[in-house]
Amino acid sequence: MSTEAFLLTFAVVLAVGRIGSEVAERLGQPAVLGELLGGVIIGVGALRWLNPSDPIFHTLAEVGVLLLLFEVGLECDSEALLRSGGPALWVACAGVVLPMALGYGVSVALGLAPLTALFVGAALTATSVGLTARVFSDLGRLRSREATIVLGAAVADDVIGLILLAVVGGLASAAGATMGSVGKLLAIALLFLVGGLLIGAKAAPIVMSLAARMRSRGAIGTAAVVFCLLMATAAGKAELAPIVGAFAAGLVLARTEHSLHIERAIKPVADLFIPVFFVCMGAATDLSRVSPFTSVGRSTLLLASLLLIVAVVGKVLGGLTVPCRGLNRWVVGVGMIPRGEVGLIFANLGLAHKILNPAEYAAVVAVVLGTTLLTPPFLRRLLSSQPSAEPARNSEADAEEDLAPFSEALSGAVEARPVGAEA
Repeated sequence: MSTEAFLLTFAVVLAVGRIGSEVAERLGQPAVLGELLGGVIIGVGALRWLNPSDPIFHTLAEVGVLLLLFEVGLECDSEALLRSGGPALWVACAGVVLPMALGYGVSVALGLAPLTALFVGAALTATSVGLTARVFSDLGRLRSREATIVLGAAVADDVIGLILLAVVGGLASAAGATMGSVGKLLAIALLFLVGGLLIGAKAAPIVMSLAARMRSRGAIGTAAVVFCLLMATAAGKAELAPIVGAFAAGLVLARTEHSLHIERAIKPVADLFIPVFFVCMGAATDLSRVSPFTSVGRSTLLLASLLLIVAVVGKVLGGLTVPCRGLNRWVVGVGMIPRGEVGLIFANLGLAHKILNPAEYAAVVAVVLGTTLLTPPFLRRLLSSQPSAEPARNSEADAEEDLAPFSEALSGAVEARPVGAEA
């Protein structure tokens, strides 16, 4: 690709991403939905202005996804997770196990290979924190007990999803999967996260303090990005997905006294590169793969429809089964439905490693879009039917008593983590 062709295509990608996000937000939908649909329009299934497999744009998209997970780590509130306690942990675990098991079962029943089915099931695990938080916020319910549990659970299942990503990503690169290899990969993922947090928590405050003393513009933002890239490189050397390292870097820097400054410094860079990732994700979606007029399209639509059903049912059941008194379990279950960025990352990884073919990839992307569109109206209806008053404190005490063992375990895990100076 010539320099002029790259510059023109890059301009189109940035413009499409920004216009798509603006239209989506004006329609009350998350920005990512507009970016994905914009990518579909200019991608391989429609106008063919963008080839997402082009090495240059593939690299730009990789930078975007690293910054995305870095931002998620920076915004990950371990204190909120602690406050939501046992109920959030219950909902998170059920919301991972049930959709993954159901997605795997449906995929195998439709004839997909076991590793492909594993990828598909894992892609259904993570909840989009941003979309659900926005609906709760718009209705003035962000401080409600249900919202606290949902947001805490969404953060927890994002972490679990990243560990799963590390495991299945390793399996995709391996010659064969055995119980030993799965156990080894899981151990490496856990050790990397724990070790990265422990070592990074010691090194990050020193690095950021040195950067804060520099007089040149953008020193703190540059130091933060360098730290993110080094952690991502270390994850890659450990045979994990680099985004696991980027996420760990965000978690570490979120605990430093410079966290707010870092977030402000990173946003302009993230706003430039993250939409490139989502536009490229959409551009890889071939609409002909979901055409009802071809046998392949009908098979893909069947797979997408069944996966959408299990994606909804799995999360709702996770909310309905939480053993808490005085809680609107339907709000919790529906609030967990929308899939987010981690699901798309799973799909992209599967396509890159040829574990998912283009039709299966299109089915997973369709599920992400479907859950994103379904959740806001259902959640608004459920919340609008409730009185707006905050729940009584005694119900929280009841919930803590119901799940005291889970809360104690979670409290111990968070307190055990080294914490830098607070902002």
